[in-house]
Amino acid sequence: MTLQTTLQNKSFSFADVKEVLAKANEEKSGDRLAGIAAGSDLERVAAKTVLSNLLVSDLRENPAVPYEEDEVTRIIQDGVNERIYGELRGWSLAELREWLLDQNTTEAQIKRAAQGMTAEVIAGLCKLMGNLDLVYAAAKLRVTAHCNSTIGERGTLATRLQPNHSTDSVEGITASLFEGLSYGCGDALIGLNPVNDTVASLTQVLRRFDEIKRSFEIPTQICVLGHIGTQIAALKNGAPMDMIFQSIAGSQKGNEAFGFSGDTVREAQALLKRQGTAAGPNVLYFETGQGSELSSGTHCGADQVTMEARCYGFAKAFSPFMVNTVVGFIGPEYLYDSRQVIRAGLEDHFMGKLTGIPMGCDCCYTNHMPADQNDIENLALLLASAGANYIIGVPGGDDIMLNYQTNACHDAAAIREVLGLRPIAAFDAWLERMGITENGKLTDRAGDATIFMRGERS
Repeated sequence: MTLQTTLQNKSFSFADVKEVLAKANEEKSGDRLAGIAAGSDLERVAAKTVLSNLLVSDLRENPAVPYEEDEVTRIIQDGVNERIYGELRGWSLAELREWLLDQNTTEAQIKRAAQGMTAEVIAGLCKLMGNLDLVYAAAKLRVTAHCNSTIGERGTLATRLQPNHSTDSVEGITASLFEGLSYGCGDALIGLNPVNDTVASLTQVLRRFDEIKRSFEIPTQICVLGHIGTQIAALKNGAPMDMIFQSIAGSQKGNEAFGFSGDTVREAQALLKRQGTAAGPNVLYFETGQGSELSSGTHCGADQVTMEARCYGFAKAFSPFMVNTVVGFIGPEYLYDSRQVIRAGLEDHFMGKLTGIPMGCDCCYTNHMPADQNDIENLALLLASAGANYIIGVPGGDDIMLNYQTNACHDAAAIREVLGLRPIAAFDAWLERMGITENGKLTDRAGDATIFMRGERS
């Protein structure tokens, strides 16, 4: 394994694989904050050169966190198909990248090969790709899952309807929910971020969601994104629940900082199968985001992209229905501006798809970041072109509770029309029955939340 190279008569040497991965990363403010970023563009290219010549075995044998110390590493390593890994272990990252991007390499071939890759391999491939490479490679892949409906089928773009409210007012939440539905949003999930993480508050909102879902016969899923422990308690107490949610990290210490472990997820999964309201079998929802480990001091010296890839390796072990990166939520300390946010969104989607999870994205930014609504609309369009399973929809694109900006509920309708995509099939048919869409396009009923208040059918 060679960890040095010479460019423009200047020698570069790297201490270990972790340093190569970090310095091969595209520029990220979070990596600079951590003190692990390349010191110059030339050093970045040198790291990419070294990385391209490393073997799949080099990446597997040098995980970002040692196997003996970290549950996430153990879950990823133990999940590798050893026969397929044996076929790939002698490939260089450059050879594997070219094979992935070859127009003759099929979806089935890529999915099979991915069973022999660890998160570090997938992160390394990501660092050797340009933005268009990330779109092109991800577009080859579809990953489906089923809860009450099936997400991820080719030709679809789904949405998570996020009717957040600054005080968890059930009536305010309901108004936002009806507005989102009237724009054709909510086929992936009707999912609230609660202000109050209590069993009573979660249960109240879930019961309203369940009532609306049943009353209007909406083929979708419901979830309130409290802490996993609160959701488990609410489910045990009789709350209607299709899925359980949790933010996850790429290290055991990161997950411990979030207040859970793999055993907690297994408990939630088993409980949902006994007492949940969904058909299943995929009943979990995970969120991630580059920089979350650094923000809690649990990144273990690794870069943001590598830790993010490890999140997806952890998620895969639990066969979730949904995973999304909240790509610009943490702020400019980790992704400085729209250029870094767009790059990260494309990286995360590619890595999630290659890992084999049903991947979506919250295309978002904070108000103290050099970004605007045009930037996240650009990202949403790029991700839809790359075959993302879903994006988020918030009334007006302005989340009044989380105080960040994301896609508006009507953005998905425009993207679907531009790219010839449709909602999840069952929800698509429901929209047509409600008169909200006709032949896949919004009608003049779009945006009229009162059709639900009056209980109308077309």
